[in-house]
Amino acid sequence: MSSGIKDRINEGAAALGQDLTDDQCQKLALLISELERWNRRINLTAIRDPGEMVSGHVLDSLAVRPFLRGPRVVDIGTGAGFPGLPLAIVESGLEFVLLDSNGKKISFVSHMIGELGLSNAKAAKARAEDYAPGNRFDTVIARALASVPRLVELSSELVGEDGQLLALKGKYPAEELEAIRSLPDWVYDVTELHVPGLQAHARHVVALQRTHSDP
Repeated sequence: MSSGIKDRINEGAAALGQDLTDDQCQKLALLISELERWNRRINLTAIRDPGEMVSGHVLDSLAVRPFLRGPRVVDIGTGAGFPGLPLAIVESGLEFVLLDSNGKKISFVSHMIGELGLSNAKAAKARAEDYAPGNRFDTVIARALASVPRLVELSSELVGEDGQLLALKGKYPAEELEAIRSLPDWVYDVTELHVPGLQAHARHVVALQRTHSDP
């Protein structure tokens, strides 16, 4: 495990205003190491360089940490486990479900949950629209999965009455937000995220909530 990767993670987290324990930093570095190793055999992510994985995956995931609401969080379309795995590492008091329909990617996520000893996380192979866990979630989170209107459609049955949907986007999604203004039951806020190592204005989080409780 490269000490340089650990240092980059620690410095990046500090720039986000987050203090990581040595154990958390080691687990995040192990995640990068395993992702890079698996990625040589299975196409899990287009990012190949471990240093770029720090910014593009780990820090990009940690940037949304202040927006989480618990105790139950589901990451839909988690892919190789982002943002769910980094968030589960640093937020041990929350329960995470990492959801994806891609078997190879969920195999990696399951492997990492075991390797990292994350008792607060579980992987589920399913499409968001087909997933029926029995209880709704306090936070539904999705990174680069679909347009905001489509995310509302996919996750409306997963978001609890007082819960929220966090849509992690790249540039400011003006057209998508215009499209959801016609949805009477949802309100939203948009916050620009500053992720160390990524260009300015490259990340935004759209936080959506229902305007009233379900009848």
